[in-house]
Amino acid sequence: MTTEIRNTIRFLLNDRQVELADVSPVQTMLDFLRIDRNLRGTKEGCAEGDCGACTVLVGRLYDGRLKYESVNGCIRFVASLDGCHVVTVEALAEPNGPLHPVQRAMVDTHASQCGFCTPGFVMSLYGLWMENPRPSVQEIEKALQGNLCRCTGYAAIIRAAQAISSIGEVGKDPLVAEREKIAGQLAALRDGRRVEIGNEADRVVLPASLDDFADVLESNPKATIVAGSTDVGLWVTKFMRDIAPVVHLSHLEELRRISVDDEGITLAAGVSYTEAYTVIVRHLPQLRELWHRIGGEQVRNMGTIGGNIANGSPIGDTPPALIALGASVTLRKGGARRTVPLESFFIEYGRQDRHPGEFVESVHIPFLSGADRFAVYKVSKRLDEDISSVCGAFRVTLDSEGKVADATIAFGGMAGTPKRAANVEAALKGRGWTGAAIEAAVGAFEQDFTPLTDWRASADYRMLVAKNLLRRFYLETQDKGIVRIDRTVAVAV
Repeated sequence: MTTEIRNTIRFLLNDRQVELADVSPVQTMLDFLRIDRNLRGTKEGCAEGDCGACTVLVGRLYDGRLKYESVNGCIRFVASLDGCHVVTVEALAEPNGPLHPVQRAMVDTHASQCGFCTPGFVMSLYGLWMENPRPSVQEIEKALQGNLCRCTGYAAIIRAAQAISSIGEVGKDPLVAEREKIAGQLAALRDGRRVEIGNEADRVVLPASLDDFADVLESNPKATIVAGSTDVGLWVTKFMRDIAPVVHLSHLEELRRISVDDEGITLAAGVSYTEAYTVIVRHLPQLRELWHRIGGEQVRNMGTIGGNIANGSPIGDTPPALIALGASVTLRKGGARRTVPLESFFIEYGRQDRHPGEFVESVHIPFLSGADRFAVYKVSKRLDEDISSVCGAFRVTLDSEGKVADATIAFGGMAGTPKRAANVEAALKGRGWTGAAIEAAVGAFEQDFTPLTDWRASADYRMLVAKNLLRRFYLETQDKGIVRIDRTVAVAV
């Protein structure tokens, strides 16, 4: 059957529909808003998804429900917006009208100084307020992890977030009151067609379905796959790379499915960190703190589990934990699939076990058994929105005599790929879970890793941290009145 093709990108921008027939593969939403549409409230600060000055809301349908999320406009590509509703700070209030409750709260609590970062804070708070009108301080802080201010500090901004609902009712906000109408408009934009724009030199493709994506990639094995763009966006903004042809995936609902059975959790590759959070912390609460420290809210809303794996970064947040849990990935090429252990997917730096035309379709995470002890620790220069210097994940299974029946220990930041500490594991197996066994095993780290020195940490520091994390894991598994260490605290390098 011939796939029907459309040659335009269609989305809503504030209160208007936009249809674009000429879209560059590297055109970011930030440049489109500021240059093409003269919407200058959205600012460029870092151009790498860190500072949040470019924050806008993007609404999209999922299973018929319209949900708005804060995203970084600087690394989100215009082509990915098909079927979405983009909301910028200009939509909150008319030029001569009253301020929006979020804006009014920022003014009343003196939460802005130079004003450059303020629109980004407003949009992040707007997204939070719609979902949670009376958030706790902890929830506010989490929502603002991806927004940086160099002038005023955050106490006044937190007070502003707490004051919004005393100024306005969330139910009367246009994005809430008109949710059904907007959802209908977005549904009408979804025609089930494949989108193709440009020629081979600057081609952009949005497949019509998962099967269509498999066909497109099999025919274009060198195409750049873009899901959340939290990494590919930097290829463009920082390294000026030519990424065409590009295949976008964020619109494919089939790649955003989550299923749970007696064996474990299966996440389709396009599931974002935000979408995965609820099911992850329900079944694997040991991952809660790690999940809170993956980027900021905007990055968690955009970034995908499959993308984090397929990218193959040695300092990716999720692979060490998933390897320790015994996760596997299902790879697909055309109609053929194969499943491999996640640890074997990473071959060497920049190289994964993925054939031309093949893509990561899903990841399966087994549940822990009652005899398992599991924890993951992220060590970085700052607590929030930072890349790991070292990330260590530990799972040991104890037998009825308290001996180590099995051990899986994986690290990020210690090698060219996420990698298991095979010799440390071997040194632990068959021995009692004791302090003496731990001290005997730490000497095997030098056999497993030869870490690098870079601006995040020295090789000596990384090795010391890896050893101390094993000691920490052992201490935290003891029930002898030892005070447990707060895993969310970043360790300064």
